[in-house]
Amino acid sequence: MSIAGLLFKQIIIMFVLMMIGFIFYKKGYISDQGSKDIGKLLLQLVIPLVVVNNFWIEKSAETTQTLLHSLVITAICFMISIAISYLIFHKKDGVSTFSASFSNAGFIGIPLVSATLGSHAVIYISMMIVFVNFLQWTIGVWMLTGDKTNMSAKKILGSPILYAVGFGLLVYGLSIPKPAMVNNILTTITAMNTPLAMIVSGVYLAQSDLVAMFKNRNTYFVCFVRLVVIPLITVVLFKFLPFGSLELKTAILITAACPVGSNVAVFAQAYDKDYHSAVEHVCLSTVLCLVTVPLIVLFMSVVIH
Repeated sequence: MSIAGLLFKQIIIMFVLMMIGFIFYKKGYISDQGSKDIGKLLLQLVIPLVVVNNFWIEKSAETTQTLLHSLVITAICFMISIAISYLIFHKKDGVSTFSASFSNAGFIGIPLVSATLGSHAVIYISMMIVFVNFLQWTIGVWMLTGDKTNMSAKKILGSPILYAVGFGLLVYGLSIPKPAMVNNILTTITAMNTPLAMIVSGVYLAQSDLVAMFKNRNTYFVCFVRLVVIPLITVVLFKFLPFGSLELKTAILITAACPVGSNVAVFAQAYDKDYHSAVEHVCLSTVLCLVTVPLIVLFMSVVIH
C-alpha cells in the first residue's frame, strides 16, 4: 500500500477515535474537567515519553546526521510557515495568525508518522515538536496578543518536552542501553498517545457550534492556508533541498501538513482572545485533514522521486 493509502487508513482510524470522544462528551461520560485532565496527561507524560523513547536508540553516524538534517529542515519549515501566516493574517487577527502558523505536531503528527513510516520515524519529527513548543510560547504569544512582554521564558524552560529532548539526547549521546523492562514500560505508555489525543480532539469538536463552524468563511480560509498553502510550498522547498532522505522529508511534511494545533484554543482562552474561533480552527482543520494530508503526501511522491 502507498504512503498516501496508509495515511488515509490511519486518519480514518483516528477519526473513529475522535467520534468516540465526541459521543462520550455529548453523553456526559467525559466532562470538561475530564478532557482537560486527559490533555494534561498527554502533554506532561505521554508525548514527552514518546520523544524519549524514540531518541533512546543505538547511536550511529547516520542517525546523528539525520538529526542534524531534521533540525535544519524543521527550522526552515517554521520560517516559511510563520512568514506566510503573518503576511496573510497579522492585520486581521492574532488567533488566525497563530492557527495557521503551528500544526498539531504532537497530538496528530506523532501517531500519523508512526503508523505510516514506523515508530522509528518519530525521531525525525522530534525537533518539530521542540520548535512548536518553543515558538508557541514566544512568537505565538506575540502574534496572539501583539505584546512581546507576554512571552514567558519560565514557561518555555518548564516545558516537559524540552526536558524529554534533553534526556533523549543524553541517553543517545552516551549510548546508554535501554533495559528490557524500561522499554516495555515506555512502549505501553506511548501506545496511549493516539487514542487519548483523538478522544480529546473529539471533545473539542463536541464543544463547537458545528453549524456556525461549517458556515464561517474565515475558518475555511485559515484551514486552506494551514492544510494546503503551507504544505504545498514545503513540498516545493523539499524538491530543491539538496540534503535529507526522502523518508525524513516525508515525516516532516506529514507533520507540517497536520491540522491547527489544539494549543491555540488554550492560549486564546488564557489571553482572553477569540476562544470560539480558535476551537473552530482546530476542529474544522482536523476534519478536513482527512482529505488534505493524504493528497499532499501523494503530491510529494509525484514531485519528488
